Amino acid sequence: MAVALWSLAVLVPLGFLAVFFAWPVAGLVGRGFVADGAFSLDGVRSVLSAPRTWRIIGQTLGQAVAGTVVAVLLGIPGAYLLYRCRFPGRALLRAVVSVPFVLPTVVVGVAFRSLFAAQGPLGGLGLDETFAAIVVALVFFNYSVIVRTVGALWSRLDPRAAEAAQLLGASPLRVFLTVTLPAIAPAVLSGASLVFLFCASAFGIVMVMGGVRFSTIETEIWYQTTQLLDLPAAAALSIVQLVVVVAALVIAGRARTRAEHALRLRGDATAEQPWRWRRDLLPTLITASVVVGLLGVPMVHLVVRSFVTADGWGWRNYELLATTGSGSLAVPVWTAAANSLVIAAQASAIAVLLGVLVSLVASRRPRSTGLAIGVRALDAAFMLPLGVSAVTVGFGFLITLNRPPLDLRTSPILIPIAQAIVALPLVVRTLLPVLRAIDPRQREAAAMLGAGQGRVLATIDGALALRGLGLAIGFAFATSLGEFGATSFLSRPEHPTLPTVVFRLIGRPGADNFGMAMAASVVLAVLTAAVMAAAELVRPKEAEL
Repeated sequence: MAVALWSLAVLVPLGFLAVFFAWPVAGLVGRGFVADGAFSLDGVRSVLSAPRTWRIIGQTLGQAVAGTVVAVLLGIPGAYLLYRCRFPGRALLRAVVSVPFVLPTVVVGVAFRSLFAAQGPLGGLGLDETFAAIVVALVFFNYSVIVRTVGALWSRLDPRAAEAAQLLGASPLRVFLTVTLPAIAPAVLSGASLVFLFCASAFGIVMVMGGVRFSTIETEIWYQTTQLLDLPAAAALSIVQLVVVVAALVIAGRARTRAEHALRLRGDATAEQPWRWRRDLLPTLITASVVVGLLGVPMVHLVVRSFVTADGWGWRNYELLATTGSGSLAVPVWTAAANSLVIAAQASAIAVLLGVLVSLVASRRPRSTGLAIGVRALDAAFMLPLGVSAVTVGFGFLITLNRPPLDLRTSPILIPIAQAIVALPLVVRTLLPVLRAIDPRQREAAAMLGAGQGRVLATIDGALALRGLGLAIGFAFATSLGEFGATSFLSRPEHPTLPTVVFRLIGRPGADNFGMAMAASVVLAVLTAAVMAAAELVRPKEAEL
């Protein structure tokens, strides 16, 4: 019976991943290798030999490396301040720092585009539609990944080694470089790998802020499939993206294993210390500058700009959300907001249910070498949607789920399924560290006392999983609420989501359309911030993201 239940826990999520991720992606990639009904490499070969392709690959890697380096340099001081030091308001500040990661990429792009525009407050810097502006927006989006990932390990780092080095005369900088940094290196590498992945696969930010001029692999796949219908080109780019994704996931997985091992060695002890101005002044200044300048200014400007109308200041942009504007939309914006909430709830239910099953299986530590390899492979398989283009998934849905027995083109469940695929890795990444923190001896002791496997799961694994469930639901809901890549393919004009409406309004001329885009972006940002603020209240300390 137990074997059957564990088999179901593996096969149900794998079946979902196979049908709604592997099949659509393989369907799109496979079509790129077919010419006149026969297998051919000519199309892929011509794409990979084109200078434009390598320029796009270079731009993708360049923006990912730049965004990762800056996020790490700024995030390490933030991790120290928010997870190593105790001070009033720390929990609130952690929540503020966490919100940008789950903000819809369209909202982030709109905020920075408005900020750097010629008529914007920072227009004089000349950053509008530049590589630097895109990198700044990517750092805004991924800063919290470094803070949370590194902070989780740093908060339980034994301080005695650093104190001994100080007593021996080492300067604070030397202590950090020779003692602290090597100790937190697994978490830094794990966080940096994830940030690189998120930067390399950014879609909404690049589309809004750079367009075709700063094409990346992600946006080029969208361009080749939707504008040129060139599937060989999209297939070649998807293969390149898969190579980058697999490499980043391998590095992230190994680093995460080392970080989790370090956490297990340190147990539940905390090394937090009261804030001291002499010792903590520099990380405080750096973190304050990031929170105010990088995180706060774009959001504040977005809110302020949403009240600017053709006639001055007022609520007109928000009042227009109850209309279709100048006919640019098929339904009012508030209808799109309601659609987004319903779809996000459906997607979250799917992602959390599957994520719980995957996390329960992946948290096991089997003694058999074969089973251990299988558990690691399962964990890696469900990380793939993190880096594979949501555009690839969305377009793959259209060309594979279009005939019986799975003709879902007109089904309302198609968008929630696509969004669940995007949210599922974040659910697993939230629940898995909590379950892996369980000492296997607890389960063994319960079994020796006569508890069956079902009772062990309910009283030990289930009880601890509930600690991470609130944050997992929050991540799933907020991610689904702002998902744009796959949804841009699947949503219909008469049944849009809020991100697709914002993007559509930005592309329409007229002050009212732009004002509505600003107001709708604020609404979307407030919804995601509220969800994450609630989720942060129940966040377990083991959660990485």
